[in-house]
Amino acid sequence: MPRMVGAAKRIPVPAELQSLELAPRHLSLLSHLLFDGPLTVNELAARLEVAPTTVSLMVGELSRKEILERHEDPADRRRRIVSITDGMRPAIEGWLARGATAWRKALAPLSPSERRLFVHTLRAYETAMLESLPRTDQAAR
Repeated sequence: MPRMVGAAKRIPVPAELQSLELAPRHLSLLSHLLFDGPLTVNELAARLEVAPTTVSLMVGELSRKEILERHEDPADRRRRIVSITDGMRPAIEGWLARGATAWRKALAPLSPSERRLFVHTLRAYETAMLESLPRTDQAAR
């Protein structure tokens, strides 16, 4: 696991994103938008397993940096859809797609049941790590 994290950290941040002070929480949000397409704040919150208000704050921050944009949902004008701006998409895609490509290559030889077992194991690891944190750190998750 430390080697995987180390390899991911060695992927250089594109020059056009370096000054934007992106945090790990932003990378997860950007990954969902990149690979799942435009989503509502509630959909992002469900995928990230955080409160919609947390996602709304992140979207606002990234919108001010012109990384994300919000637009009206044509099916329901009350809802706002969040997407990556056209200007930032190539840099974000070039950066984050490397990890997705590596996962696809690593998982390709596995059967669907083996993939489910692998994902289940990673989630069990995450749960065990979170359970080992002091109570105050667990609440901050």
